[in-house]
Amino acid sequence: MAKAKSGKRASTEGTLADLVPAGPSASAAEKSKAPGRGLHDQLVKLGIARDQDLVLHLPLRYEDHTRVVPLSALALGVEQQTEGTIVSTDVQFRPRRQLVCMLEEGADERGARVQLVLRFFHFYPNQQKALTRGRRVRVYGEVREGHFGREIVHPQFKVIDEGAPLPDRLTPVYPTTAGLGQETLRKVVARTLASDPALTGETLPDWLVAREHLWKFSDAVRFLHTPPPRLNPLTRRALDERTHPAWTRLKFDELIAQQLSLKAHRKTRAARHAPVLTGTGALTGALLARIPFKLTRAQQKVWREISHDLKRATPMQRLLQGDVGSGKTIVAALAALQAIESGRQVAFMAPTEILAEQHYRKLTQWLEGLPVNIAWLTGGLPAKERRKSLEAIASGDAMLAVGTHALFEDEVELPRLGLAIVDEQHRFGVAQRLKLRGKAMGEAHQLMMSATPIPRTLAMTFYADLDVSVLDEMPPGRQPVKTHLVNNKRRAELVDRVRKACAEGRQAYWVCPLIEESEKLELQTAVALHAELEATLGPKIGVGLLHGRMKPGAKAKVMADFVARKIGVLVATTVIEVGVDVPNASLMAIEHAERFGLAQLHQLRGRVGRGADESVCFLLFEEPLTDTAKARLKVIYESSDGFEIARADLLIRGPGEFLGARQSGVPLLRFADLDKDVALIEKARDAADALLQKEPAAADAHLARWLGGREEFVKA
Repeated sequence: MAKAKSGKRASTEGTLADLVPAGPSASAAEKSKAPGRGLHDQLVKLGIARDQDLVLHLPLRYEDHTRVVPLSALALGVEQQTEGTIVSTDVQFRPRRQLVCMLEEGADERGARVQLVLRFFHFYPNQQKALTRGRRVRVYGEVREGHFGREIVHPQFKVIDEGAPLPDRLTPVYPTTAGLGQETLRKVVARTLASDPALTGETLPDWLVAREHLWKFSDAVRFLHTPPPRLNPLTRRALDERTHPAWTRLKFDELIAQQLSLKAHRKTRAARHAPVLTGTGALTGALLARIPFKLTRAQQKVWREISHDLKRATPMQRLLQGDVGSGKTIVAALAALQAIESGRQVAFMAPTEILAEQHYRKLTQWLEGLPVNIAWLTGGLPAKERRKSLEAIASGDAMLAVGTHALFEDEVELPRLGLAIVDEQHRFGVAQRLKLRGKAMGEAHQLMMSATPIPRTLAMTFYADLDVSVLDEMPPGRQPVKTHLVNNKRRAELVDRVRKACAEGRQAYWVCPLIEESEKLELQTAVALHAELEATLGPKIGVGLLHGRMKPGAKAKVMADFVARKIGVLVATTVIEVGVDVPNASLMAIEHAERFGLAQLHQLRGRVGRGADESVCFLLFEEPLTDTAKARLKVIYESSDGFEIARADLLIRGPGEFLGARQSGVPLLRFADLDKDVALIEKARDAADALLQKEPAAADAHLARWLGGREEFVKA
């Protein structure tokens, strides 16, 4: 392996070009699977591009190969290691092709031979050849009860000589990819650890390590890759649960690196220049005078924060978060008007056509009669209308462009872009948001909005580079939504409830998770449910259908009919999850609610409760329920607090939901846990500040170790 530079600080130089299984230590199968460049490419798939990445490629778990359990003492349902002699090997074809071997060793107390079946449903000729009669074999796996006695399916195995020595340490099991075996990965990691002491050298200063009572980095890494023999039960449990001091050191280092990367991004942003959008107050004042409501205290506070940011030469990068119905759109509209007053264009982007059109209609209504030309741009626009919108945007005639990801396309020219507003920001990847902002001459300000409240731990880590404004007050008139859990067996009662509500002049949503039938998921589909409700409710109650595969014109027609009350029940997929605002709709039924995430359920429930009538959300579920489904339904039934629901969702689903399904631009944490390691997150945040102030060289070395040239992976 290429040597890294020596010295106190760990180097990040080096390549993996020479990482190939060599000599007798690599099996023929491994050599054929990953010769030369092949192994390098497989490692790159795991995110391993440098020697240092291998040092940080830590085990998922450990196996105990340090002792052999006699065949007669094997316990069911436990992973164990045993050994014996192969007495038979057969390829069987019923019920499917499989390799079946019989392992035998000694006799039990009654004198009967003790045997264990080894079963392989997928096998290679070299495996069949290795497991021939008379071979001594050591195997590892979970023992279970089979048709012909105890068996292990797809055991790990090794052909050995009688009395072959055992490992003296736990065996690490690493994250891997297809074609890259554990043995190869273990050897590559071990070779790297032995190649250069600088790879495990300290990046953190001694005073910080001592202050936080941390293990040395080298000791922690070597302990995790090769745990010492005969750990006591408490230490083994701490190792498995990742609470051991060695894990604490790696988590702390990872969190510091993330904080440093975000702080570096904030510093870089502060050095850029954006247009100063002072505004005149004419358009914002006109809007405030004409809307039929008064801003809440929370809206006024947030508007002041945004207005102040726009007047600065530093690009604003602010996240506006507020629960469903908290009034984010009016705040965004005021920000847009301040930019337009300053002679700059505004791009207002939403993730779906329905939500984008909702914003377009609302803005058009609010700004009617004011000197603001609004352009509408989505992928589904007819060619003539699209060309007209593109020309209006490019000429600057349209100062406000509202649309979907179509605003990203290369043919869209925004010559005077001063502000980019991105609604439901977690649904867009960082590359998309950068592409929109890159259309500015200079640097546009950016306002991101989210109706998914960000839990505190997530805000401290993944959003540490952003300024965050929170709408924590609901506008007057918002009705609380009652939530009921309904077993699918009582479906007929729910249909009758909806019929009566529609007869009284109210409207209902009925949401399904799928559009068409699926063989794998036997769920009620929107198409089938639409037909069912049409037949059950009769022609007097119009039943509409809305889903993402419909053409834009058809979707617009259905929504217009629903708003006009020509449709009593709207059967829809989750395209209505965000943005739809129909005050007369006071009932929501969600089919197979156990299949939805908490954030989705909360968003969907927020589509009702916007009018004067009491609103109810019915969550239909199918038994049996998994523990996760029970947990979700319990949370959504008991709470209407978006922040509490978001916190629970983080525990159940992890941070990907909030960060745009790994499109956020920030690498998700590999080792630290956002719920269990809150105290460590706070310490890492403080430590990052201290490093930047006192030891900038150490901060650079630490970032290089953990990011290694991937510094662009900070949030944009």
